[in-house]
Amino acid sequence: MSAISEQTVADHAFQQRTMAKVAWRILPFLCFCFLVNYIDRTNVSFAALTMNRDLGVTPTGFGWIVGAFFFGYCISEIPSNLALQRFGARVWLACIMIAWGFMTMVCASARTPAELMAARFLLGVAEGGFSPAVFIYLAHWFPSRWRAKAIATFLLGVPLAAVIGGPLSGAILSLAGVGGLKHWQWLFVLEGIPALGLGALCLRTLIDSPSKAGWLDAGEKAWIESELRVERAEIERAGHMTLGQSLTDFRVVVLSLTYLTGLIGLNGVYYWMPQILKSFGLDTVTVGFVSAIPNFVSAVGMVLWARSSDRTGKRVGHVIATCIVGAAALAASSVLTDPKWVMVGLTVALIGGFGFLATFWAVPSTFLTGRAAAGGFGLILSIGNSSGFFGPYIVGWLKEETHGYGGSFFALSGFLLAAVLLSLTFAYRARASGAVAAAES
Repeated sequence: MSAISEQTVADHAFQQRTMAKVAWRILPFLCFCFLVNYIDRTNVSFAALTMNRDLGVTPTGFGWIVGAFFFGYCISEIPSNLALQRFGARVWLACIMIAWGFMTMVCASARTPAELMAARFLLGVAEGGFSPAVFIYLAHWFPSRWRAKAIATFLLGVPLAAVIGGPLSGAILSLAGVGGLKHWQWLFVLEGIPALGLGALCLRTLIDSPSKAGWLDAGEKAWIESELRVERAEIERAGHMTLGQSLTDFRVVVLSLTYLTGLIGLNGVYYWMPQILKSFGLDTVTVGFVSAIPNFVSAVGMVLWARSSDRTGKRVGHVIATCIVGAAALAASSVLTDPKWVMVGLTVALIGGFGFLATFWAVPSTFLTGRAAAGGFGLILSIGNSSGFFGPYIVGWLKEETHGYGGSFFALSGFLLAAVLLSLTFAYRARASGAVAAAES
């Protein structure tokens, strides 16, 4: 205890140095894993540039193909999280990565829309549990005042997946006829391979807890474990929650709906971005490069927004602000006609969407721990990730009905405003239950 009291309570530099060491050891690898995860999850949006014609996929049918992934993803969330508690993060994350890499490659064998939908469903089952497993894993390493920035660093994999995946996918789509495979088949095959290697590397790279980390000295281990122990005790004193209670807790349900409505706006834009750019008259390779621009800008905004959230501690307030920014940008994009200004509007909307991701996940960990966290995080992701069906489907359906994207953008902005109202509801209930820090806005 003396090592802790001498080096932690008074020594801010020691704390910063320790957490920087942890961050550099863990976060780059996890961020790269999520980058590959998101490329494999969303590469169907680039494959659609040639695949839809080959397989006879309609705009609404494309929405179903995207959504099939999220049906599988959602049903596997909670079982996967409980398996994580049983086997540990290192082993379970490795299994998830190897499984999704294999299923990404299987998508290349689809001969009909129904076969692709089935393969995408199984890909979702394979990937399910990856994100919540990482969120739970980070909660075992990062005390709360460092957690939002850690989560945001991990989530950088999402916009960076588009920054890297867009040009990469555009280049792969030029491989027509090589080896007898079509453009989009090469896309699934080549982009599925990295996950297999990362799964094997996970077993050598990740460590389940600070106490087992050989690269931390005794004082650093003791301080991190002490900080996390104190936080868990405070949460338990505020109200211990069992696994069953976490699945029916009002705050968890409201956060699930907040995540759903917030991500409908983000996913609606993200999955259709290549086809929106294609409608501006761009060729396939140019689409890949242009799509990287708004995502790069969003990645920078994501980090800055997370830092602000950590610095001020106003978690819910930051979530609300990102939704308002996204809603306003989408509403403006719905009435714009100049492609350049539409892209500006969609870029601002993505900044809001990724800012939402960066700050949202610091909220549930303020009152969920242990098995309750596994259940609560799983429920939030199960409900919220159904946005992966609703967002793209709404855009596809309205595009068929209106022959344009304006109505889709306006509809998506309405869902972001619903997320604002739900966040305010959570803040009110959190204050009433005594979770003041989480409710500050």
